[in-house]
Amino acid sequence: MFSRFEWMVAMRYLRARRQEGFISVIAWFSLLGIALGVATLIIVMSVMNGFRQELLTRILGINGHLMVSGQANRLADFDDLAERVRGVPDVVQVTPMIEGQVMATVRGTARGAVVRGVRGSDLAARSIIADNILAGSLDDFSGGDAVVVGSRLAALLGLGVGDKISLISPKGNVTAFGTVPRVRAYRIVATFNIGMYEYDSSFIFMPLEAAQVYFRLPDAVTNLEVYVENVNSTRSAGVEISRLLSGAGRVIDWQQLNASFFNAIQVERNVMFLILTLIIVVAAFNIISSMIMLVKDKGRDIAILRTMGATSGMVMRIFFLAGASVGIIGTFLGFLLGLLFSANIETIRQWIQGLTGSELFDPTIYFLSQLPAEVNPWEVLAVVGMGLGLSFLATIYPSWRASRIDPAEALRYE
Repeated sequence: MFSRFEWMVAMRYLRARRQEGFISVIAWFSLLGIALGVATLIIVMSVMNGFRQELLTRILGINGHLMVSGQANRLADFDDLAERVRGVPDVVQVTPMIEGQVMATVRGTARGAVVRGVRGSDLAARSIIADNILAGSLDDFSGGDAVVVGSRLAALLGLGVGDKISLISPKGNVTAFGTVPRVRAYRIVATFNIGMYEYDSSFIFMPLEAAQVYFRLPDAVTNLEVYVENVNSTRSAGVEISRLLSGAGRVIDWQQLNASFFNAIQVERNVMFLILTLIIVVAAFNIISSMIMLVKDKGRDIAILRTMGATSGMVMRIFFLAGASVGIIGTFLGFLLGLLFSANIETIRQWIQGLTGSELFDPTIYFLSQLPAEVNPWEVLAVVGMGLGLSFLATIYPSWRASRIDPAEALRYE
């Protein structure tokens, strides 16, 4: 498609002589702009994908795909109901659970917390907890006074395995002097760290029987957590479970529970993509300006080429190659830089934090304790295609303008 002569002339035009140095500088800045734009887009999209996936993994690891709640937060005969729910297609696990808000206090220090009462076997089957025990053992998760506490909550209260933690329930005991909050001390048998600040700093797990006593729910639970095989089939499973309940409870899936959260992430992701795409667009305009200046500067050379037999199509291809080469090289460099940065982003973050002495990724704000990145090959392909497409489009007008130069007119004014 392109002759060797056309390649040679195009590459020669990209290597500026002394009087053409300014044009070469613009071309280099265009190349750098496209490289940075492509790399930044790949990095940001990978981080947003990783952030969403990590949050989704942790949220769905510690919460069910479907939540079955009873009327007035009470489900009686829950074991029979759980057995019937297990018979629904695609359901793989059903966990009876009691959930309640408490105040955790130790030596005058208080923190809000969420207590979840579950059976020891169900907690051990939850890999996100069982595989991330920092201290203690789930083997001791039994009896009326044992609890498993998030590691950050334990650290905030200055507690460890074997220490006592006092829990205060807002639903207190009614006495002649008014309502008195229920207070009871529990022994910490293990601490966990799943890498999500919100859960590590506020969740407490308690044996189901102990939670029934504490929250005054004898022979009842507040929820059934349902896990399905395919996370994308929760809607169909929810419809079947609702039909099974016959109005005795309500079913909410994970998308409804976290809709605002994941919608916010998606909106932010789309806005970031739009903003960062402008970097590539600006670099493409730089290619247009540098090529127009190059065409103007090379008017006499174009006229000589035309008088020597070069066709207008040949001239157009020469300048198209010159401009497209900038975009191709810039896109390729951005592609490599983006993948390299994404693969080592946590290491780079740690290095920058050590260098500056500042916290770049505060887990109290971003929920996660590490900076995740997940490269989506299709998104990378789309970014690379966009970079190449804009680069090619940017060279069309200057190349066409070069091919339209009249040799006689160009030589007359030289």
